[in-house]
Amino acid sequence: MTDRLSQLEWRWKRFDDLTTTEVYDMLAARSAVFVVEQNCVYGDIDGLDIDAWHLFAYGEAEEGKRAALAGYLRVLLPGHPDESEKDVRIGRVLTTAKFRGLKLGNAMLARALEHILKQWPAEPISLHAQAHLQGFYGAFGFVPSSGVHDEDGIPHVWMRRPGFDS
Repeated sequence: MTDRLSQLEWRWKRFDDLTTTEVYDMLAARSAVFVVEQNCVYGDIDGLDIDAWHLFAYGEAEEGKRAALAGYLRVLLPGHPDESEKDVRIGRVLTTAKFRGLKLGNAMLARALEHILKQWPAEPISLHAQAHLQGFYGAFGFVPSSGVHDEDGIPHVWMRRPGFDS
């Protein structure tokens, strides 16, 4: 398992630096996981990708094929989408079906936190988690900051990790 994780290619990119293939992979994976698998019809293309950082984890290419997207998440900067939003926000965290069971989510979240803390060490970090993942995010220092509520038919909770100054 860890061997497959060590073979992943990690890419951090701003939206303007993404290739057309990366944009396609990102949107296809988000649609496959959040819309098809979770049977949740919602507006995934929300305008927030343009000012976000995007983390891609690509698996090794099979012979004659290009590398497959294994995992993805995005990071919204403080003050985005509006000036009242002071937290850095992590969102759209996913592992594609072929790469589940590798603890890729742990590796992605660790990389995301490292990236965020280098740029915004004092800023709190928030995310909108599916309620059943509270333990997963809790292991990274996130605590619920809202009650459980319905979001497109799936129980969710806002979670927050305080900044160093908080």
